[in-house]
Amino acid sequence: MKSSMQMRGIAAAAALAVLAGCSGGGGTVGGETRAKAVRPDHDMVQAIRQAGASTASSVEVQPLRDPSVDGFLKQAADFEAAHNYNDAVGAVDQALKLAPDAPEILQLKAELLVGLRRYADAEALARKSFELGPRLGSLCARNWQTVVETRRAAKDEASAESAKAQLAACKVPPRQRL
Repeated sequence: MKSSMQMRGIAAAAALAVLAGCSGGGGTVGGETRAKAVRPDHDMVQAIRQAGASTASSVEVQPLRDPSVDGFLKQAADFEAAHNYNDAVGAVDQALKLAPDAPEILQLKAELLVGLRRYADAEALARKSFELGPRLGSLCARNWQTVVETRRAAKDEASAESAKAQLAACKVPPRQRL
């Protein structure tokens, strides 16, 4: 049985390890400083993705694309799941080299940039995605919810409300059956 002194030492070491892992401000990897995303009052990326999920239509058309693009997007998802947002953006950038005008990939990068608090860049990409995209359905909703979130982050409530009106126009009305 370990002495209480040893147990306290192990507990202190564990606490320090946890605190070291929680330190804000990023870290250094290979001489490069990495920014860590800081959570705002609410999860902006989750709000953006929820807007898309709640506006999804049964008719959403996705283009066929190079399988390499899907590989990069899988990498990006894995990096994001590990909270490695910079590498996730890098993987999305690789996908965009192969499909530079793919609206859903532009929107994904916008969402990752929101997670990194790069709001102006995120908004610009969301607007470009909207211009290139279907302008209806879940992608449209994610585009405009991104604008809502970035405008709120900029404390521009008038523009956020305008974007909310655009978001409402993304819903595909159900077909009327006779």
